[in-house]
This record gives sequence, structure tokens and C-alpha cells, in this order.
Amino acid sequence: MQIGSIISAPTQPAFRVRRSTSISRASPLNPLRKTVASLQTLDKPTIAAPKFDESIRTHLANLEKLLQKSSPPPLRDLSDNESIDTASSPEKRSRGVFDGLNLNGIWPGTRKVEEMSPRNLNKLKRLLSKTAEYSPRNHLGSRWEEYHGRNDWAGLLDPLDENLRREVIRYGEFVQGAYHTFHSNPATATDFPPSPRQVSVPDSSFRVTKSLYATSSFGLPSWIDEIAPDLGWMTQRSSWIGYVAVCDNQREIERMGRRDIVISLRGTATCLEWAENARAALVPLPGAEPSRFQPKVECGFWSLYKTAGAHIPSLSEAIIEEVKRLMNQYKGEQLSITVTGHSLGAALALLVADELSTCADDVPPIAVISFGGPRVGNKAFGSRVSNNGVKVLRVVNTRDVITKVPGVFIGEGSDVLKDTPLGYSHVGSELRLDSKTSPFLKPDADVACCHDLEAYLHLVDGFLGSECPFRENAKRPIWRLLNEQQSNMKRLYTNKVKDLTLNMDRPVQVPSTLQTAPCLTSP
Repeated sequence: MQIGSIISAPTQPAFRVRRSTSISRASPLNPLRKTVASLQTLDKPTIAAPKFDESIRTHLANLEKLLQKSSPPPLRDLSDNESIDTASSPEKRSRGVFDGLNLNGIWPGTRKVEEMSPRNLNKLKRLLSKTAEYSPRNHLGSRWEEYHGRNDWAGLLDPLDENLRREVIRYGEFVQGAYHTFHSNPATATDFPPSPRQVSVPDSSFRVTKSLYATSSFGLPSWIDEIAPDLGWMTQRSSWIGYVAVCDNQREIERMGRRDIVISLRGTATCLEWAENARAALVPLPGAEPSRFQPKVECGFWSLYKTAGAHIPSLSEAIIEEVKRLMNQYKGEQLSITVTGHSLGAALALLVADELSTCADDVPPIAVISFGGPRVGNKAFGSRVSNNGVKVLRVVNTRDVITKVPGVFIGEGSDVLKDTPLGYSHVGSELRLDSKTSPFLKPDADVACCHDLEAYLHLVDGFLGSECPFRENAKRPIWRLLNEQQSNMKRLYTNKVKDLTLNMDRPVQVPSTLQTAPCLTSP
């Protein structure tokens, strides 16, 4: 309360005498600065404050609200039946550029709640994020062998263990790295050895040590190259197919419980690779004793694995040489070998693991994590792989026809078919998924979608168990699936994702109509 009079003079600033209790509190704009009101001040002049521009006042007011963590005002007026309380409690406050969005205005009120996934604001923001918001991976420690398949993943697949889910998705992203590297530069030199490639490994804890090439045993006529010179890579005999990487981060080694060597292989991409896929006759493995139960594998897969190029070693030679080098370099450490691949890469992964298991006396534990892999050999070959200690986890979409070929669709592994040219059998444990369980994909999604690697990772991320619905807190961003399979996604999600997509690189003001938001693009 003011107890004095205002003393003014032409040459002196105005003085004010006021009384208040002594209070020390933090300034709302600078928490480190204390403001103290004295009991009585007669020596401090009160100078008239300069006039602030209205935009400055608004900026300071917004800054103060931000520092005080106050909720921003809603983007538009809400009616009584669709109001959102964002300030009544900290738990109800929404954060980020989506604050104040009215989901009832985004989806028509007549639509059933079951059809609206994501069902809340936080999930919608997460799904539209350009980065997967996975929580930190748990420490595997002494259980790493269990997650690497020592017990054939017993008790971890149905329901799916959370740690195993993250490991499977990570190995799938290693295969995506192989796809991206190949498509960025598919051509391979034929007159001289290829130069080392720059591989973008999705996990920065790993370092690429070797590029891998696969060579077909036959070529196409030269006149095909003359017709389409720009697509010469489609007919080249040798093509970049994957890489070897090793964990080079001590903190990640401690988390995983060992140093992991990863061999990542992409799927079919060239004409000659497709031609090799079609060579479905079973051929006996070299060195195996001729018998009724002789291990046999598909002719085309074996050709791509064992054929050398003019200046390129065979895929088999390159992998065995590199793995032996790494085993010698890290001798004395706890090592593991994980071979991962999709489609054709999944088939080659089995051949790689089978040969690695007998390449030395002290080979580390070997596991295969494959996605959408076809059958590779007969029942005797599967028994050979298992007897050599190789652990195989096949991630399979029940709608994916590639996982049912080559061979016949019925009687897999039966004694009736074992002596026939198409007596194929799968190997190892199976994590069976179904694209129809995804609320984002159309029930009649086409063959390409059911076999797509990103669709596989999407299904793994949402899988809880064979008797459970698609998990509501799935974390893999939906924009990845939209970029790859837009035509196979339900119209509801395709339209709404486009409407709500924001450019994360710069601040964006979301209009109340939600009609002018930019469309989502690949990063």
C-alpha cells in the first residue's frame, strides 16, 4: 500500500515509497534471479517504463507461459460436447505442435471408436514422428544366448517377448540398410574389382567390415544390354548383395553380453537373380555321402552362393574369409554370429550359416533371423543345419506366398516327397504373423505388400500373441509403411495421415480446418 506522496521535479525521476513484507522468489523469466521487495524503499527511483511494441509483449508473455509450463490456448473454439481439458491436471496437458487438436473433429463422430486407431493424441503424434520412439533396449547380460536361440526361442515367441521384438526389428533394419545401399548404386564394374561401398548401417554401434557380392552362373545375351543400356545393372552377373558388420561399441557390447558379428543380405533385385530363383530343382551338397537321405538344396540359391565373378570372389568365399578374420581379431572375447536376410537373402542366410558352422573348430554361436524366406532344401538339409548347432528363427507372414515355395503347398517334409525334385522342407522355429491383424492394412492387401520387408517389421512391432489383437502401443512410425504400401493401407489412415502430417524441420501452424497441411514425404 502506498504511504507516501509522489515527489516530482523537472530534473529528477519520480520517487515512490511503498511498504511490503520481504519476499524472495524466483523471477518467472529467469529462475536463477531473485527479486526481493524491501520493507520500505526511499532510495530507489521508479522510472517510467518505455513503451513496448505489442509483438514484444506477446513474445514475452508466451515465453513466460512456456517457462512456467502452462498449456497453450486451444487452436479453435470447441463446442460443449467436444471440449478438451488441457489445464486441469498435468496428466491431461498435451505437448508439442498437436496441442489442442480435437480428434472428434478429425474423425467423424459417427465412426466407431474401434475403427479409429490411433485412438488418442499421443499415439497419433508418435505414429507421425519421423523417428521410431523406442525406449532404450534392456540389458540382455547373461540371457543373451536365450535371445540368440540357444533354446530355440522357447517361451519367447507366443506371446512375443518385448526384448526379442526389439532384437528382431533391429536385424530387419540391418537388411533394410542392405537394400538402401544397393539401390543407391546398383551397377557393378565388370572390368576391374569394385570399389568399397559406403553402407549406411542403421545401428551406429556397428562398423561395416566387408561388402558382399553374389554372382549368377549364367548371363543374358548382350543384345539385351543394347536395348536398355540404362538398365544394365538388371542383367549384370555380379551384384552387391550385402555386408558384414561387427559391433564396435563397448557400451553396446556390454548391453548385449557379447560382441556380435552381423551378416546382412538383401532380397532379389536383378533379372539374373530372378532367373536363379526359378531353378527350383534340388541338388546334393558337395561332400555329402550319396544316400537316400542326402542333404539337397535349391539349384539357383546354391549357384548364387558358390559362383565367383571375373574379379569378385564368390559369396561363400568372401563371408568365410571375413568371419575367420574377425574371429582371429577378437580371439578371447565372447562372440556371436547373426545372419539375417529377406526373401532371397533369407535363403542365402541358411547356406551361409550351414557353412560357417563347420568352417573352424571354435566357431561362435550362430543364429539366423530371416524374413519372408522361401524353402531352401529338403528335410535332410534341415536336419543337417540343426545338428550343426545353427539356430533359425523364420519370421513368416501367413499371407506371404513366397514362404510356401519352392516345392508343393502340402505334405512339407513328408517321407512321401523326400525323394522327389520338389521335396522341400523349412528349417527352425517360426514366428508366424498375419497381415490381416494390422488395423492399418487392407484385408485384401496384395502379394507385394504381404512380402514387403517394412510390412514385416510393422507386423512384428504390433504382434503380441496369436490370440491377441494388434498392440495399441506399437511404436514403429506409420509413415514408413505409408511410403512403401500406400495403396494397401486403409483409406481412413491414408487420408488422415496426409491431413495431419507436419514438416518437422520447421515450426508449423496447424489451421483449424486441417486442409492445408503438407503431405508426408520420405526423409
